Order: sequence, then C-alpha cells, then structure tokens
Amino acid sequence: MPVRERYPHLPKTVEYAHIGWDFFILAAVIINLSLLLFDSLFLIGPINDAIASLTPSFHAFYDSVVHSRFITIDLFFVAIFIADVLLGWAVAIAERRYHRWFFYPFVHWYDVLGCIPLSGFRLLRVLRVVSLLNRLHRLRLIDVTSWDSYRFFAKYYDILLEELSDRIALRLLGNVQEQIVASDSLTERVIDRVILPRKAQLIHEIAQRLETTVGQAYQQNRTTIMAAIDDLVSRTLRESPEIQKLHRLPMGNTASNAMQASLSGVAQRLVDELAQGIHSAEFRQLVERTAETGFNSWLTVDETSAHVTEQVLYDILEMLKEQVRHQGWKDRYK
Repeated sequence: MPVRERYPHLPKTVEYAHIGWDFFILAAVIINLSLLLFDSLFLIGPINDAIASLTPSFHAFYDSVVHSRFITIDLFFVAIFIADVLLGWAVAIAERRYHRWFFYPFVHWYDVLGCIPLSGFRLLRVLRVVSLLNRLHRLRLIDVTSWDSYRFFAKYYDILLEELSDRIALRLLGNVQEQIVASDSLTERVIDRVILPRKAQLIHEIAQRLETTVGQAYQQNRTTIMAAIDDLVSRTLRESPEIQKLHRLPMGNTASNAMQASLSGVAQRLVDELAQGIHSAEFRQLVERTAETGFNSWLTVDETSAHVTEQVLYDILEMLKEQVRHQGWKDRYK
C-alpha cells in the first residue's frame, strides 16, 4: 500500500472549513479576552462605581449574571480551546501534516499553553490569528508579504537573525583557532585521520588528472609541438660539421634533406607514441608509484611543516571570520 503524501494539497472546501473553524475560535478568543479585560476593570473600585452610576441596570446584570459566575464562564471557553487543540491534533494526524503524530502540540505550543486558565497564558490565545493569516495567505486570499507591517518585522527579524548567527559563528571560529594554537599534534592527527585513510584515492586522482591534463595539452598543441621538433632537427643538422661536409659532396644537399625529413619524422612519431602511452596502464602505474613516493615524502612531519600547516588553518579561519564580520544586511537594506 503506497505511503500517503505528507503535507498534502488539501481541497479548497477542506481549507475553507479550516478557515471557518479558525474564525470561530478567533471570535471565541476575542470574546474571552474582552471579558477578561472588562472583568479586570470591573474589579477596580472607581471604575465599578462609575459603571454603577452610569448604567445601574447593566451593573446589576453583569454583577449577578457574569461576574459572579466568571470562573465557570472562563472554564467554558477553556473547554472550547481544549476541544480545538484535540480536534486540530486529530485532523493533523489524518492529514499527515507533520513528520510524526506527536509533533502537533509542540508546533502549536501557543494553543496548548493558551488552554491554561491563567492570565499569563491566556494572552497566547491571540497567536491563533497567526495561523489564520498563514492559511489565508496560502490560499492566496490575502498577500501578507505586501503588507508594510510584514516587511517591517521581516526586515528587522532578518537583521536580528543574521547578527545572532554571526556572533555565534565568530565565537565558534575563535574557539577552533584557540584549539589549533593550543594543540601540539594537530598536523599528525590531520594526516592520520583525514589524509592517510584516503591516500589511495588521492594518488589515483593525481595520476588521473595528470594523464588528462597532459593528454589534452598535447592534443591542443600538437601542431606547434611538431613544428618545433622539425625546426629543432633542421637547426641541429645545419649546425653539425659533418652535415656541412656532406653538402660539399655531389648530391649532398639531397641526402641532407632526406636525412632531415627522416629524423624529423622519427622524432615526431616518437613524441606521438609517448603521448599515446600516457593513457596506458603501465604509464598510470608509473605515475602512481612516483606520486606515492612524493606523497610519503610530503607527509613527513617536522616542526616547521607542522607550524606551517597550523598557520594555514589559522589564517583560513581568520579569513572566514572577516567574511562573517561583514554585515550583509547593510547591503540588502541600503
């Protein structure tokens, strides 16, 4: 049986049902918080006296019907909010909205805490408007990103996040630099744990790159190389005393030209054979053996090489710190 898609695209009717329920809960939140605010003001003596003098009938009604039963009324709203959390959790499981079924109360922590009938937690119920705006934005009924308030908060949230991450990155890079300076065996550990386990791969890569580089260079410059070989053979023969004596003999120039052409052809064929031999298994083995010898010599660690390695790592981290110190948000928000 195929696994159901996580984060599925719900039908619009289902999305509209979610929006209707969100509006209902948002209206309950507004009514509940309004009652909390008014009841808190009702407990203040001067305001209570003012309401009693201005609207005696409303004061008597509120005092006898609402204020005296306020805890019961608030618990009724709490029951609605608990039912909302449980229903939302069940719907999230059915829609496979999150990676695990128990993620819902952690993602909607403000709804869970808003069910606690304490004044400090009741205000979290207002955050329900965030999920409602997100759903409306997802359905393209509104465009939150075009709001000036969203751009304002998004800008300073981006700046705050970048500044915090930069401070953390600088602290981490500084700690790494301190570890490099304090360590006496960093180079040896880098060689033993990073380079040596990949020694064969590195040597093979060096040989392969050398083979590819030489082969491509020869193919691209073959005409120039052949012309240079021909010129070298011709100049060598012209400057040779024996060839100069040969010119004095009958048919000497013809023999000299034939010798030049023959030697030039032999040299060019020799270079071609060498170039073709680069791609042979014997040449690759020769390069790998040579690279391994050089590799072993390069991995020999003394005090100077260890200091150079540590200094290179330290300078690289310092360069990264300079890059992190650059406040990119100043370029984005000029």
